[in-house]
Amino acid sequence: MTEYPRHSALIKQVKMSLFRNRFRIESARLEGFDYGSNGAYFITIVTQNRRRYFGKIQVNEKQEKIFVPTAIGQLASENWKAIRDHYPFVILDEFVIMPDHMHGILIINKPESGFWKPNKFGPQSRNVPAIIRSYKSSVKRFANENGLEFGWQPRYHEHIIRDAHALHAIRKYIINNPRKW
Repeated sequence: MTEYPRHSALIKQVKMSLFRNRFRIESARLEGFDYGSNGAYFITIVTQNRRRYFGKIQVNEKQEKIFVPTAIGQLASENWKAIRDHYPFVILDEFVIMPDHMHGILIINKPESGFWKPNKFGPQSRNVPAIIRSYKSSVKRFANENGLEFGWQPRYHEHIIRDAHALHAIRKYIINNPRKW
C-alpha cells in the first residue's frame, strides 16, 4: 500500500453503470475539477496485465535493490523527461520507472492561468489527460516501430497533491519504491 496521505474528498468507490446495456467503470476523476489548472499531480501508469516490460529489480554489490531497465524501460524514462519539451508549462518532479509501472509527479505551472475553470466537454490539449495520453502514445509507438511486445493498462491513476506535506510524502514513496519491490 502507498504511504502518502489520502484525501477522502477524492476517494470514490468503484462505480459501475450501464451504457448501451453493458457495464462500464465510472471515471475516477474528481468531478468538475480542472486537470489543466496549476497544481501538482501524482501519476501512476501500469503496464498491461502488470507485465514486467520495463526491466527488473536486482541486488547490487552493496546489497541495494536497483532497477535495471530494458530498452523500452529506458525509453519510458527518457520520454518522461521529454514531457517538458512538449509541454513547457510542466515542471517534472520525482519519478521512477519500475518493472511493471511508473510513478511521477507533474506540476502544471501556466503563468497565464490565474483562475480555475470547471472542466468542459471537448478537445483536451493542455491538461493532465493530454500529457499522459501523449506520453503513453510515444512509448507504445516506439514498441510498435521496433517490434517489441508492449501494452499499457487502458487507464492511469492520478492524485491531486494538496499541500507540501503530501508532496514530501509522495516524493519519499517514489524514491523508495525500488527498495520495497
